[in-house]
Amino acid sequence: MADDHVLLRNALAALIDSFGDCKVMHQCSNGKELSGKIAQGYIPDVVLLDLNMPEMNGFETASWLQQHQPQVHVLMLTMYDSELSLIRLLQAGVKGFLKKDIPPSELQFAIRSVFQSGYYYSNHTTGKLVNLFRNHSEGNMNLQKNMLSEQELQFLKLACSDLTYKEIAQQMGLNPRSVDTLRDQLFFKLDVKSRVGLAMVAIRNGVVAM
Repeated sequence: MADDHVLLRNALAALIDSFGDCKVMHQCSNGKELSGKIAQGYIPDVVLLDLNMPEMNGFETASWLQQHQPQVHVLMLTMYDSELSLIRLLQAGVKGFLKKDIPPSELQFAIRSVFQSGYYYSNHTTGKLVNLFRNHSEGNMNLQKNMLSEQELQFLKLACSDLTYKEIAQQMGLNPRSVDTLRDQLFFKLDVKSRVGLAMVAIRNGVVAM
């Protein structure tokens, strides 16, 4: 498991060990540390990740695992459950989502479920996914709005910095007109009208951390 909050991580590890059929192999403070352990050959069946971590966050760690150890089941601890967050994490190979205020019995069930069946989705998460994939025009529009490309996500992160649009264009290797097009596409997709609106969406959905 990887979480930068030591007390929470220790408490979760002790709880998981108490389940009897589970044993925590690694306690790591970020995804970089976890990926290093796994690269050495210490490969778990299930990984429990916090979304917001320094150096290598939960999304980046899940993406790394999907590329290097796709057989490892990833459960994500996150308070971000918007459609954009869910789509990004599903694309990164996450098999289940957990909030930090769940009871111990649900954590135990989630670990067993993702190990045995390959996934775990709570009723709340399932409802959001069903609404997102509804087979009518409104649902299709919601899906399209929440499927952001890597380039759009990169721009969204940079738009939350103090860089000018010209500096963002240089960092992304694009011309200023292409950046203007990216910005306007995101204004439409995310239904916002300003850079402040983009930043609010990014923070609300865990694309960037406060």
